[in-house]
Amino acid sequence: MRKDLLIELGTEELPPKALKTLSEAFAQGIQEGLTKAGLEFGAIKPYATPRRLAVLVHDVATTQPERRQERRGPALSAAYDKDGRPTAAATGFARSCGVAVGELQTLETDKGAWLVHVGAEPGAATVDLIPSLVETALAGLPIPKRMRWADRDDEFVRPVHWLVLLSGDEVIPATILGATAGRQTRGHRFMRPQPITIVEPRDYASLLESEGKVIADFELRRERIRAQAQTAARQVNGRVIIDPALLDEVTSLVEWPVALMGNFERRFLNVPSEALISTMQGNQKYFPVVDTAARLMPHFITIANLESRDPAQVRAGNERVIRPRFSDAEFFWLQDRKQPLAERQDALKGVVFQQRLGSLHDKCERMAPLARFIAGHSGGNPDWAERAARLAKCDLLTQMVQEFPELQGIMGRYYAEHDGEAREVSQALEDQYLPRFSGDELPRTATGRALALADRLDTLVGIFTIGQGPSGAKDPFALRRAALGVLRILIEVEMNLDLAELLECAARHFEPAVEARKSVAQVFEFVMERLRGYYLEQGFRPDNIEAVLGCRPARPLDADRRIRAVAEFRRLPEGASLAAANKRIRNILKKVEGTLPFKVRPDLLREEAEQTLAGRLVELSSEVTPLMETGLYNTALNRLVALREPVDNFFDKVMVMADDAALRDNRIALLNELSSLFLRVADFSRLQD
Repeated sequence: MRKDLLIELGTEELPPKALKTLSEAFAQGIQEGLTKAGLEFGAIKPYATPRRLAVLVHDVATTQPERRQERRGPALSAAYDKDGRPTAAATGFARSCGVAVGELQTLETDKGAWLVHVGAEPGAATVDLIPSLVETALAGLPIPKRMRWADRDDEFVRPVHWLVLLSGDEVIPATILGATAGRQTRGHRFMRPQPITIVEPRDYASLLESEGKVIADFELRRERIRAQAQTAARQVNGRVIIDPALLDEVTSLVEWPVALMGNFERRFLNVPSEALISTMQGNQKYFPVVDTAARLMPHFITIANLESRDPAQVRAGNERVIRPRFSDAEFFWLQDRKQPLAERQDALKGVVFQQRLGSLHDKCERMAPLARFIAGHSGGNPDWAERAARLAKCDLLTQMVQEFPELQGIMGRYYAEHDGEAREVSQALEDQYLPRFSGDELPRTATGRALALADRLDTLVGIFTIGQGPSGAKDPFALRRAALGVLRILIEVEMNLDLAELLECAARHFEPAVEARKSVAQVFEFVMERLRGYYLEQGFRPDNIEAVLGCRPARPLDADRRIRAVAEFRRLPEGASLAAANKRIRNILKKVEGTLPFKVRPDLLREEAEQTLAGRLVELSSEVTPLMETGLYNTALNRLVALREPVDNFFDKVMVMADDAALRDNRIALLNELSSLFLRVADFSRLQD
């Protein structure tokens, strides 16, 4: 027999940024508990609002299945005497199992034979298991800090007020976190505060919506908010900006969403839109509205948590709240522009970057020559790169950025443009922080790329030098993200720069007492290690990556070209054969003692197969070497597939380890030369079958 199961925990308002995670974790915990208990069940549906966490499980078995129980008794040799009569050990074991000796079975193992009793343990009723299962799921929720309430010892993320536990139409008796289970839930705190009785679990969501003015389904509530906001924006011929994280947060703040359009004075549009949007989204949880050209409009959309009898009052209240914040942003904007960014450079001396690495002024002074070097070696303007580096952190001292830290770089661009700096210099001040996260856009200009690299490389070298690199899950300086940013810029923008050379350049600009050059090799390994994850996320095979990184390429773009070429090579019919041959060659070369011979003597090529291989190797080496030197590895490997037949023939017809030492060394030299040619791309011997 099967019944639907409903679990609902009613609480004070739950943390909005954690609600979705808590809901998913609660449903996962219930699912794991049912599975562990051996209970069969159907679909699981989580529900979450600011005042409740709930899970509906369809078709849950009402009892556990019977469990086979096997109990081992005495060894057969000790169970019967020489006349075949049961011993005291056998009769005592049978008595403890509640059966006669004759009902016991024999278990044969490689260590002997034993008496066993095989029985069936009846399964427990589901209603008896659910309370502890729920408690375990709640205890496992990702709650950083739990709280107590009233005079109770119970702890949870928020005080608990009610509990619903239903198996079909029956209440499951339980008391959890101080709440006694029943069948009454609560509707909207203001519109429907009275209790609502649930008869059947399947009625839960529809009953709450129709009688309680609560949309319990998080996903449904979120989509209603999205649709209402879009409809409201269309009424002013605009388009609403919906940030996914903000949408989730707003969904977690309301049980009955109602979208309202608010307005503000047009004069505030003279303030950079990013500042206005930041305060709308971050402080007020409003959705901004833009026109068809993506320009901010003097409107915003707020989501109320009830149907007001006087929506105009709600709208006016939200407009009153946002006006002072916009006025502050306007004031900061006007005041900050009175002092050019360049005049703030000296003040950076008072802002510590890291105690042992100096101030932000010191950091900018190190970044300037490094950015200049990068720009000069990547087709950028060295003067612009150096200028951008000296201005890079000046906007951190502006009132706007101190009020809205998330606008660092963005406000730098605005203020630099106002100061008359070169357009690319101004853009670089924003681009230095790109990419900010996985999948984010990259710096758009050569100057921006030089500055973004200089900033990250300086941080990586400096922090590793003072011994504060990442350890385990801890990465307080976000060095893993910085390293991945370096790689993405170098690879995806196709900047063919030597990473080791860049790190050496970065290290040279630290104070001698810091001894930064000692950490260059460590930072190089750390950054290149990030390549593994970068390519694994793209679906490349681990052995493809290892085959290339085993050759220790110093240029990330070069490594990228090799990895992609190896992946293509493996798709060729000849690829597997040549990879196997490389593995065989490497095994042979490993057994050679001393220095490997490299120069092949034509006069010692006796067999036709080795003569053919040597000839083809000479021809192809001269043909593919220029291709490899210019990074055309894919083309080079496509040419090298012509070696498959001569290589196969060589191993079929030539004895490498000949008795004649001269012949043996010459054949080893031939294989060494062949291996070295492939090693200019990757160590193909590392490829798995």
